[in-house]
Amino acid sequence: MNTFHHANIDGHKIFYREAGANSAPVIVLLHGFPSSSHMFRDLIPKLADRFHVIAPDYLGFGYSDQPGAKEFHYTFDNLSAQIEKLLFTHLGLKKFTLYVQDYGAPIGFRIASRRPEAIEGIVVQNGNAYLEGVSPALEPMTVFWKNRNPETEAPLRGFLDAETTQFQYEHGASDPSKISPDSYTFDQLFLDRSGNDAIQLDLFFDYRNNVALYPEWQAYFRAYQPPTLIVWGQNDPFFTVEGAKAFLRDIPRAELHLLEAGHFALEEHSGVIANYIKEFLGKRKTQLKCCNELASVC
Repeated sequence: MNTFHHANIDGHKIFYREAGANSAPVIVLLHGFPSSSHMFRDLIPKLADRFHVIAPDYLGFGYSDQPGAKEFHYTFDNLSAQIEKLLFTHLGLKKFTLYVQDYGAPIGFRIASRRPEAIEGIVVQNGNAYLEGVSPALEPMTVFWKNRNPETEAPLRGFLDAETTQFQYEHGASDPSKISPDSYTFDQLFLDRSGNDAIQLDLFFDYRNNVALYPEWQAYFRAYQPPTLIVWGQNDPFFTVEGAKAFLRDIPRAELHLLEAGHFALEEHSGVIANYIKEFLGKRKTQLKCCNELASVC
């Protein structure tokens, strides 16, 4: 059964969904743009029989507080710090698996590289950490990074339109009729809130700092070799298949599955992805048990 909570983090309410037994292994689901934990609505019940599931909304997204862009400095550093406090201070988590998608990747990879001892595994679903993963569709963003002004900002405002939100869900889908209109309608409701455009534009501008951190995250992958499962919608217009395959360069034992889907692969393939997660983390649990038994014998 899902439960729904707000945590007070530095004076702001952070909303999160929770499901599964407290004694079960923990998996933390980190959402992308322009969504919220709502994007995991179908995945959560499919994982809750095996895992303790936590799915938060970042500040400015979903049901979490939306302090104005002049009240809170919207950067990925700050969003990750908020989520880190939720997980470690408020919830008292010690170890967990991260599921990251889109914005969830720069938030999750920051946490993972700061707290490598806590990370039991990573599931990457259309979340980037490599330059070759950046699609030409994001070129207006790179122009904006070089010189932020009303002229370079104008094309980015198009990413906040209802038509673009629907496009993000339907483009590349194997069957667009399987994409529930609840997905993009729900996201757009929150994007259209007064002042949210300023928040999103600040995050678009700060995304350049994520790209600058790619080498640091890649170094983390090489040094710690976190057990990594990659489930990737191969028709994503923003994050390319090359970006998915690039993880294998630094984590050769990562498991990669390309799905006939777009950016939001969960809309069509939540059951398939849930099964991949259970199988992958189940194998990991068996490996750890064998290693522990072998160590005790030695």
